[in-house]
Amino acid sequence: MSRAAGTGEEEPGDEGPASHRVPTGERLDRIFLARVVEPGDELGGRWLRELGARAVVRRLTRDDGPLPGASERRWAGLRARARRADPEQDLAQAGQAGARFVCPGDGEWPGQLDDLGDTRPIGLWVRGRANLRMWALRSVAVVGARACTEYGAHMAAVLGAGLAERGWVVVSGGAYGVDAAAHRGALGAGGATVAVLACGVDRSYPRGHTELIGRIAEQGLVVGELPPGEHPTPSRFILRNRVIAALTRGTVVVEAAYRSGALATARAAQRLGRFTMGVPGPATSGLSAGVHELLRGDAVLVTDAAEIAELVGEMGELAPDRRGPVLPRDLLDPEARHVLAAVPARRTAAAGEIARGAGTTLDDAVGRLYELRSLGYVERHGDGWKLTRQAMISVSSDRGRC
Repeated sequence: MSRAAGTGEEEPGDEGPASHRVPTGERLDRIFLARVVEPGDELGGRWLRELGARAVVRRLTRDDGPLPGASERRWAGLRARARRADPEQDLAQAGQAGARFVCPGDGEWPGQLDDLGDTRPIGLWVRGRANLRMWALRSVAVVGARACTEYGAHMAAVLGAGLAERGWVVVSGGAYGVDAAAHRGALGAGGATVAVLACGVDRSYPRGHTELIGRIAEQGLVVGELPPGEHPTPSRFILRNRVIAALTRGTVVVEAAYRSGALATARAAQRLGRFTMGVPGPATSGLSAGVHELLRGDAVLVTDAAEIAELVGEMGELAPDRRGPVLPRDLLDPEARHVLAAVPARRTAAAGEIARGAGTTLDDAVGRLYELRSLGYVERHGDGWKLTRQAMISVSSDRGRC
């Protein structure tokens, strides 16, 4: 193993004051452990918390027997990985891709990741110029089905663009479908987006997203726990989702079947006390079944970026009131509307009949009827009154809204 001793020196090229940087020795220890311990390994996280990175590395590189809780078989596997770990090579390879390693204690470390306890990432590889901690403070995850419908892709893109326009950072997993649509929506609006990958940040997965991941790295951030060159596996995708949930203020699910990784992100968000939201879809769509199940629980139904911002934002970020179109008859005072509603649609009626239907006096009904005639709602035929053709259309449309 090639590595520097814990000298306490700072790493060349790090930005920010020295008090906000982890010493080089501890950084290299964490890079070493990120190559050896799988993301989300709770036992490995406990060792880090109780013993510290330096002590764990020493035990892995010496033949002193397994650490508490590790079986002989598991310890042998960790030791085999440790023999191949080279943190300085990982740093060099990451540097060639324009990536840096951020770990707890750094000024750029997002403190909300500490909510993960012993499953907290050992550190994160980050590509991009922005400060991850600052961006994470005002971020929302938008996740969902890979094989999404046109509706799902449209909604994800609209939400991504709308959140970006409101100054929110859109976080997703860089996958096909909803993830890609959300990223593209934010990028298209000239906003900020973060892709959290289940592989090394120097790789583009899926391969079809090489251009998209590159664009995110230029305009936003590409983040991952795994060392450079590492490939994704099914378990790594699921474990990656906890980082998306912890990093953000809330998670929005746009289309997800009952068995969906997006639901794992939402459930992780719920466990962490984050906001969980869902975009409804057709009741007959299997791709919305998982979202609807969330909405039957503690998730909040949202339909646009304003509603998301109202939920996760600061006080005062209110979504506009939802209402249908204002019809001309909505501008009438209540008494006039009551009289108009009492006028039959397809025959004439005497003023007395209309007064009884409106629950008012004959004199008041007659006065209102003449007012309504001047506005074009009713017309007089002898001693009777009836609706005009235009009023019939207005009343029919209004009754259809009931």
